[in-house]
Amino acid sequence: MTKRKENKKNKSQLKLVGSLLIIVGICLLYGKPIYDYFVYREESIKIEEFYEEQKQEEVFIQQENHTEEIKKEKTDNEKYIAVIKIPKIKLEKGLCDISSTCNSVSRNIEILKESNYPNIENGNFILAGHSGNGNISYFRDVDKLSIDDEISIFYGKKEYQYKVMNIYEINKTGKANIVRNGNKTTLTLITCKGNEDKQLVVISELIRVI
Repeated sequence: MTKRKENKKNKSQLKLVGSLLIIVGICLLYGKPIYDYFVYREESIKIEEFYEEQKQEEVFIQQENHTEEIKKEKTDNEKYIAVIKIPKIKLEKGLCDISSTCNSVSRNIEILKESNYPNIENGNFILAGHSGNGNISYFRDVDKLSIDDEISIFYGKKEYQYKVMNIYEINKTGKANIVRNGNKTTLTLITCKGNEDKQLVVISELIRVI
């Protein structure tokens, strides 16, 4: 009788272990696609919120303290202040304010502190992003861009359209040598080039504002 109970207990334990292995297998198989779906969904919602805000009527607030308060609120909520769209490589990604915690290559496409926003004449809007295959590798296909490809930046209720004018490589030293026409309003994309100790620099010039 005792032996029969022991066998029954062992069978129950085997069933439990088997069930756990099946659950673990399902998690491994479907876990990443599910995670990617929710990341994509959250990104889509935030970009849609950005576009919706761009459509709303502008409200001018004269008091400086009110302006700073609104800016801080948007930063704290990590709302997007711009969106980059590159049709050729099917990239559409929101950008956070320079002072925001989400403005980092470890989380997003980063607006470098040396940047001028697109509305500054003859300025240079500089964006850096990871290449590779990770979830944050938003510039993974930037190396597929060619001269004359178009890139759009949506900012301040306007669309700034740029055309790629120059693509070149630099050594990865922590500093980027940006070669551009100082008499043009430009957009610069910087990313690593594969596993090499190189970086890719893509220079685009503003062609129209919509």
